[in-house]
Amino acid sequence: MQRALKWFAVFTTIIMLLVLLGGALVTKTESGDGCGKSWPLCHGEFVPSEITFELVIELSHRLVSGLAGITVVILAIWAWKKIGHIRETKFLAILSVLFLILQALIGAAAVMWGSSDAVMALHFGISLISFASVLLLTLLIFEVDKKFEASSLVINNQMKFHMIGITIYSYLVVYTGAYVRHKEASLACPDWPLCSRRASGMPTTLHEWIQMGHRAAAALIFIWIAYVTWRAIKYHKHQKVIYWGWIIAFILICLQVISGALTVVSGLNLYIALAHALIISCLFGLLSYFLLLVGRSKYN
Repeated sequence: MQRALKWFAVFTTIIMLLVLLGGALVTKTESGDGCGKSWPLCHGEFVPSEITFELVIELSHRLVSGLAGITVVILAIWAWKKIGHIRETKFLAILSVLFLILQALIGAAAVMWGSSDAVMALHFGISLISFASVLLLTLLIFEVDKKFEASSLVINNQMKFHMIGITIYSYLVVYTGAYVRHKEASLACPDWPLCSRRASGMPTTLHEWIQMGHRAAAALIFIWIAYVTWRAIKYHKHQKVIYWGWIIAFILICLQVISGALTVVSGLNLYIALAHALIISCLFGLLSYFLLLVGRSKYN
C-alpha cells in the first residue's frame, strides 16, 4: 500500500478530531457568535477588522472545518480508487463526505438563522459519525498490508448484541452530553455523583434533571462496558482484537467518567472539558470499529 495514502489518511483523521474538539471549544467558550451572523465570512468581511477572542475561536474552527472538507473528499476519492475492492470502503467514503456536508450545513444554519439546543446537540453527534467514518477508512487502508488481521474474525451472537447495543446506546449518551452543554446545564448540579448537598440529593429544576439524566445514562454505559469487558477477558482471550479492544474501551470509559466528574468539581475547567470530548470521540471510534467487525463476522 502506498505510504503517501497512509500518511494522508492519518492526517485527515487528526484534522477530523480537531474539528470535533473545535466545535466543543466554540460551545464551551460561547464563541458561536464570534463572527456575527455571517457565514462563511466573519462580520461580512474576508479579513475581520476587529479581532476578539470569540472571533479567533470561531474563525479558527471554520478554517479547520474547511480544511477537513478538502482532505476528507480527497481521502474518499483516493481510497475509492486504491482499496475500492474492499467491501466497506465505498460505503465509508460516501458516509464521511455526506455527514461532513451535513455538519457544515447545520453549523452554517445555526450561525445565520439560529437553532434550537436540541438541533445543536445533534451537530456534535453528526460530526462524530463523520470522524468515525474517516477513522475506519484509515484502518482499512492500514489493514490491506496485514499489519493486523481482523477480516476473518468469528463473533458469537451474544457478543454481537453487546457490540451493536453499546455502540447505539453510546451515541444516545453523547447526545445527552451535548444537550447538557447547549442547555448550559453543565454546572446545574454542583456536586458529584449526587446533584447537590440537599437532604435528598435529587434534582428539582429542569436543568438539574437534564444534568442528572446524562449522569444516569453515563453510569449505565459504564456498567455495560465493564460487564462486556469481563466477558471478553473470560471468554475471548483467543481473539486478541476483541480481548484488547474491550480492555481499551473499559479504560476509555473510566477516563470519561473521571473527566466528567472533574469537569463538575473544577467548575467547568476548559482543558478537562475538552479532554472529556476527546475521550468520548476515541471511544465511539473504537465502538464503530466493533460494528465493522460485526458486519464481517460469518457466525450466526
